[in-house]
Amino acid sequence: MALVPYENHTSLPGLSKLHEPSATFHFAKHKIHIRQDWKRLGVAAVVWDAAVVLCTFLELGSIALEGSSAVELGAGTGLVGIVAALLGAKVTITDREPAVEFLESNVQANLPLDFQARTKVTELTWGESLDRFERGGYDLVLGADIVYLEETFPDLLKTLEYLSSERTVILLSCRIRYERDQDFLKMLQQGFTVEEVHYEPERDVYIYKAQKRRVKEDL
Repeated sequence: MALVPYENHTSLPGLSKLHEPSATFHFAKHKIHIRQDWKRLGVAAVVWDAAVVLCTFLELGSIALEGSSAVELGAGTGLVGIVAALLGAKVTITDREPAVEFLESNVQANLPLDFQARTKVTELTWGESLDRFERGGYDLVLGADIVYLEETFPDLLKTLEYLSSERTVILLSCRIRYERDQDFLKMLQQGFTVEEVHYEPERDVYIYKAQKRRVKEDL
């Protein structure tokens, strides 16, 4: 969601891979070649561990993707949305306007034409112009490493609320780095049931599943 590079990134261990011009992955029986561009777009244009863990989780098949309608928020490089499409979902892949052209280039480079026909790349700034999207119209909402800027939490929650119905499954893949990350989960629990469904200890990444709470009808 934020197009901002970390300060003093060259001194941080394990981040050298983020400065590579590309990264290659194998998911859904496809070789996926993702272009990266840290210098131009910062955190939005590199593949983070949370995205890789979420792709692996999707590939395990515990969430039915074939024929489903999915939307990815803060897609960055587009890896998660690309994998969801290859696994059979009809996917809307979104990020803020400055990242859309870069995002679309990765989608076009990695999806065969027949998959591209059921995949849409579009701008979405959380909390803004949501009426461009179908309210509650998605089976699945995906987000990888989008919970980290506290000032975006209200707009992210507003967006999740708008895009979801009671049948919608939200999957958020993230590291719990700070107390504010736990605070976001508590905020999310006010309108959604939230459960941890996966933890990858090697990368220290959690996946949370959320669904909108059912409104009890008056008797």
